[in-house]
Amino acid sequence: MLTVLSSVLLVLTVSACGGGAATAPGAAPQGGEATSGGGAEQKFLTIATGGSSGPYYTLGGAMAKIYKDKLGYNASVQSTGASVENINLIKAKKADVAFVMSDVTTFAYAGQENFKEGGAIKDLRAMAGLYLNYVQIVTLKDRNIKSVADLKGKRVGVGAPNSGVEVNARMVLAGHGITYDDIKADYLSYAEAIEQLKNNTIDAAFVTSGLPNSTVIDLSTTKDVEIVPIKKEDVDKMAQQYPFFVSAEIPAGLYKNDQPIQTAAIRNILLVRSDLSDDQVYKLTKTFFDEMPALKAAHNAANEIDVKEAGKNLVVPLHPGAEKYYKEVGALN
Repeated sequence: MLTVLSSVLLVLTVSACGGGAATAPGAAPQGGEATSGGGAEQKFLTIATGGSSGPYYTLGGAMAKIYKDKLGYNASVQSTGASVENINLIKAKKADVAFVMSDVTTFAYAGQENFKEGGAIKDLRAMAGLYLNYVQIVTLKDRNIKSVADLKGKRVGVGAPNSGVEVNARMVLAGHGITYDDIKADYLSYAEAIEQLKNNTIDAAFVTSGLPNSTVIDLSTTKDVEIVPIKKEDVDKMAQQYPFFVSAEIPAGLYKNDQPIQTAAIRNILLVRSDLSDDQVYKLTKTFFDEMPALKAAHNAANEIDVKEAGKNLVVPLHPGAEKYYKEVGALN
C-alpha cells in the first residue's frame, strides 16, 4: 500500500509541475514522445478504481503493472469511492483511466442525478466495455429478509458516498417503491458494510460489483449469508426507465447458495481522458486485450470481458484510439 501511495503522490507531483495529466495538448511532457491524434504520449498514468477490496482495484493494479512492464509507463492505481468520484477525477484531469458503471456514466453525460449541479460532461470517452456488475443485496439468514420490500425499516449499507453502488441502491429501491425515508441508510464501502454485518450493526448491504466479491466470500466463511433476489419482472420494469439494467443470475454455489439467484446487473466501462492522443489510447487498448490472461488471473470478473463486444453498445462515445483498435481486430465495422 505504501508503494501505491508513493506512486500516486509522484503522479500528483508531476502533474502539478506541468507533466502527467496536466500536460497541454500537443506538447510532449518531459520524457514523453510526440504522437499523432492531437497530443503527446504521457509516461505517467493514473488509474482510478474503487475500494481496495473490490474488483476495480484488483484489476486496476494488474493494469498498472502491465502498462509499466509492456509500455514503460509510470502507472499507478488510485483507490477511490468509485464511479461518481472517478468521473470527476477524469473531468479534472486528475486521472487518465477510470473504472465506472454505465448508470453513473449515463447520468454524467446527461447532467442528471449526482451531476445536476455541475452540468452534463460531454467529453467522456470510453476505452472498453467490461464485465457486468451484479447487484448483490447481502444480508444474514437470521435477519429474515427475503425480498427488497423486506428492507423497509431496516438499517442498510447503501454504498460509499459518491459511489456507483449508492446511485444504484437508490434506483433499485425506487424501482420497488422504497426511498431512503423508508430505511435507515448507512453510507458504507464494501469492506465497512461487511464488517458492520459481522458485528450485527446493520441488517443488509448493497454490494454491486463483479463476481465474486471477496468481502462477501469473507463474510460467508463465518456467517450464514443470504443474497436478496431481484426478480426478472422487477428488473424489466426498472429497465423501462433505466435501459442499462439487465436481468442476470448469481451462480449457484458462489456464496454457498444452493440455487442461482436472480438479480439486476449493469455493465462496467473503462473511461479515458478525451484529450489523450489517439496513438496512446490505441496502445492502451491493444495492450489491455493482448495481456488479458494476466487480468483474468488477477480477478475472475475479467473472464467476462469480450473484445468482440467491448466497443459496442456503450453509453458514451468511443475514444478514436480505441475505435481504431476494435476496427483493426474486426470487432467493429
